[in-house]
Amino acid sequence: MYKKSMIKEFSIITLAMLLVASAVYFFMMPSGIVVGSISGLSIVLAEIFPLSVSIITFLLNSFLLIVGFLFLGKEFGAKTVYTSMLLPLFLWIFETWMPLSHSLTENNVYDLVSYILLIGFGQALLFNVNASSGGLDVVAKILNKYTHMDIGKAVMLAGIVTAMSSIFVYDINILIVSLLGTYANGIAVDYFIDGFHRKKRICILSQDHEKIQSYIMNELKRGVTLYQAVGGYNNSQHIELVSILSVNEYKQLVAWLHHSQVQAFITVSTVNEVIGTWNQDTKRKKRFYNI
Repeated sequence: MYKKSMIKEFSIITLAMLLVASAVYFFMMPSGIVVGSISGLSIVLAEIFPLSVSIITFLLNSFLLIVGFLFLGKEFGAKTVYTSMLLPLFLWIFETWMPLSHSLTENNVYDLVSYILLIGFGQALLFNVNASSGGLDVVAKILNKYTHMDIGKAVMLAGIVTAMSSIFVYDINILIVSLLGTYANGIAVDYFIDGFHRKKRICILSQDHEKIQSYIMNELKRGVTLYQAVGGYNNSQHIELVSILSVNEYKQLVAWLHHSQVQAFITVSTVNEVIGTWNQDTKRKKRFYNI
């Protein structure tokens, strides 16, 4: 079971790093946009020093990797070792096999939007499994851990200084676009992270509440809270069931209700965060709190 979990996690990490590297190589590098990241700083330094972006990225990541081990622990550090190796590897593969002479979209705005969506989703995938792409993401995780700042805001803050470095190589227009891109990147990360943790709060009124309660507790393995409810129209007595479910579990419940032809009145609301014993898997809880 643990082996399967590790294989799944490292598969997610590999996919996430492919997205991050694609965002950097196909959209950031050819457009000259220096959105706050270690890759952005590498692009600036590559204009100053006679080294490739992949080599500079590797050197900077190595330094920050040591910082990650010291402040964020062995698990995070080990995963970041893997990601820090993957990013320059993917960049080298792209540089070798798919050299670019110009932007794919030939439009800085399209490049910026594509970059933010790709890298934001990749970063969110990594943070969700207690990993990072290395570089400034390590700084963001340290800020998140010790200040309890939202991870997206930490990414934004860590990237501002790097974005501002673009003024030494590019003009004021690139600087402004880079700062706006860094801000949007932080928002995108928080949006995707919230999506991974989004839950459904289900409130059900039904004469068959015991049957529904049994299904939720025995089949979905979730808790149920029961409330006494009084109908305002005729003062009739009811039992209201309240449960917090994942999105997939909510879909299973709705499908079961339709299949069982259980009569029920249901209200559903979205919950962006659950703190407490909702998830009994301690490993997953640990990751949730580390975000």
